[in-house]
Amino acid sequence: MSIEITLWVVFWAAMITAIATGLGALPFLFVKNFSPFLLSIFNAVAAGLMLAASHSLVGEGSRDAPWLTLLGMGLGLLLVVISDKLIERRGAPSVSELNGASARKALLILGIMTIHSFAEGVGVGVSYGGGESLGIFISAAIAIHNIPEGLAISLVLIPRGMSVWKAGGWSIFTSLPQPLMAVPAFMFVTWFAPFLPIGLGLAAGAMIWMVFAELIPDAFKSASPNAAATTVALAFFAMYAFQHGIH
Repeated sequence: MSIEITLWVVFWAAMITAIATGLGALPFLFVKNFSPFLLSIFNAVAAGLMLAASHSLVGEGSRDAPWLTLLGMGLGLLLVVISDKLIERRGAPSVSELNGASARKALLILGIMTIHSFAEGVGVGVSYGGGESLGIFISAAIAIHNIPEGLAISLVLIPRGMSVWKAGGWSIFTSLPQPLMAVPAFMFVTWFAPFLPIGLGLAAGAMIWMVFAELIPDAFKSASPNAAATTVALAFFAMYAFQHGIH
């Protein structure tokens, strides 16, 4: 049974992908206490998930425009470095229960994942421009892919004092650009499509910086380099298998 592709269909398809991000917080309903070692392992898991997501973004962008993807990566790196310096200089605003350095880190994570969502929203809109079947497939793939991304966000927020429900809400918030960008991308698919590799690279460059500047150092605080590195690798493997499994 086919459906007529309208702006509302595209909007709600992208909105479902955004809501799926909040599901990543649900495992924390069953985890109540966080030891310093467990907190370090959580950071290592988040690092592995983000590295795998970055790898996927770079691979997707490189298939169509490798040099534009590389340009996007450079822009993403520049953007996150400048943002980090500005936040450090002016002080981080409180993010829910988080304060100080924790709020700074949370703000960076949320900002980077929001940038990532702009590219995914354009991807949804462009895919529906190619027909109903392609649009449904890409939307479903992004929705499933967003769950571990929500988990990566929650792994950073919840151990620092944020409630499960607020972490889920912030996870969904980072994905709201998806429905907002999907509609104009669908309306002007021929204009948006060439810029998609830049957006993918931009998100990847920012996430790679976050992994090595923030998450890996935190992973080494209470876990041995062996345990932290093994966890990063296993999380990367799991995310890689997950991403290719849904394709």
